[in-house]
Amino acid sequence: MEVIEILGYIGALFIGLVLGLIGGGGSILTVPILVYALSLNPVIATAYSLFVVGTTSLVGAVKNISKGMVDFKTAIIFAIPAFVAVYLTRAYLIPAIPEELFVINGFIVTKNLAIMLFFAMIMLLASVSMIRNKREESTVDTVIDYNYPLIIVEGLVVGTITGIVGAGGGFLIIPALVLLAKLPMKKAVATSLFIIAIKSLIGFLGDVQNLEIDWIFLLSFTAISVVGIFIGIWLNNFIDGKKLKKGFGWFVLLMGVYIIYKEITKQ
Repeated sequence: MEVIEILGYIGALFIGLVLGLIGGGGSILTVPILVYALSLNPVIATAYSLFVVGTTSLVGAVKNISKGMVDFKTAIIFAIPAFVAVYLTRAYLIPAIPEELFVINGFIVTKNLAIMLFFAMIMLLASVSMIRNKREESTVDTVIDYNYPLIIVEGLVVGTITGIVGAGGGFLIIPALVLLAKLPMKKAVATSLFIIAIKSLIGFLGDVQNLEIDWIFLLSFTAISVVGIFIGIWLNNFIDGKKLKKGFGWFVLLMGVYIIYKEITKQ
């Protein structure tokens, strides 16, 4: 096994570690690790990312359910359009995109390039969300007021983005649950993890019918990530995850810029 591959598996542990420490963000690293460290095709990488993200998030979601932190009504209202969007995106939209999209002055914009550049833009948005991090933790249960049209639209948008880039989209889901459903922050984070878990795994089902899955590799990579979550949860007893979140946001920002640079310069 080459050093870069070993770093890829260490990256899997890091993905879970970040999720366990700060409750999100780790999944945004899955695709870059799979593409650059383990040399997977971006379409395959986004598919595998959905499984890794879905499984690792499910571990956290089960823990939150046992604590009564998941608001199932809100999850269902938000998740149904997201489920539909992510499945249709993976099953039909991604396979329908041509391998070469267009040419600008001899510069060929391929399907893989477009996916990675779009993913980089999502990373930049996620990094800004983590760096700013101005939302206050609410400990008071408020009356939940459902803005159905906006929640449904948000669900469709997040589902489509998740289907394209293979990331959970927690940085989009949590603000939606806080602002549109008026959920307290802690319940929004817990409910988001539940939505991400189910949505990602349903999206992965759209890939099973189109791609040949290397189950031994995928399950091994995912298992390492799950171990990372438990380590991260344990480290939470000694480290304040909130303080790490801003620093991780800057790291994600640099990664997003690096992906844009690498993808454009290799053409």
